[in-house]
Amino acid sequence: MRKGVWEMYQNQNFRRFKRKIDFERLSHYRENDQLEVKRAKGGFPKSLWETYSAFGNCKGGIILLGVDEDEYHHFDVVGVPDAQALIKQFWDTVNNPFKVSTVLPSEWHVYEQRIKEKSVVVIEVPPADRRHKPVFINGNPYT
Repeated sequence: MRKGVWEMYQNQNFRRFKRKIDFERLSHYRENDQLEVKRAKGGFPKSLWETYSAFGNCKGGIILLGVDEDEYHHFDVVGVPDAQALIKQFWDTVNNPFKVSTVLPSEWHVYEQRIKEKSVVVIEVPPADRRHKPVFINGNPYT
């Protein structure tokens, strides 16, 4: 493969982050190093940014807002009251360079998913290209 083609292939802008969840079988999933759920009933969770940073610095992952985890580690869809407001707040914050060091997702990585007639916000965080690592928050690369 020619060098220019290989560099283009490696460039994150030319690769689509592909991680899919079968939302019909959501109760069969568990949190792990590539999947995190947040209840988000009271609004945008502040702990989302630590997860965003961790996923960006590793293999990437998916954050689900509007899903709770019970004591047996089963997922329960609780929904969010206003998914579009949470999505807007995500984009407003992720584009703030004082909050997040780099924007990893594209438009199609953040969306509303209807599950059991409830709204869940799906945030697919692709792994950061090595030129953008470390991904950090609040202007501090040591967080």
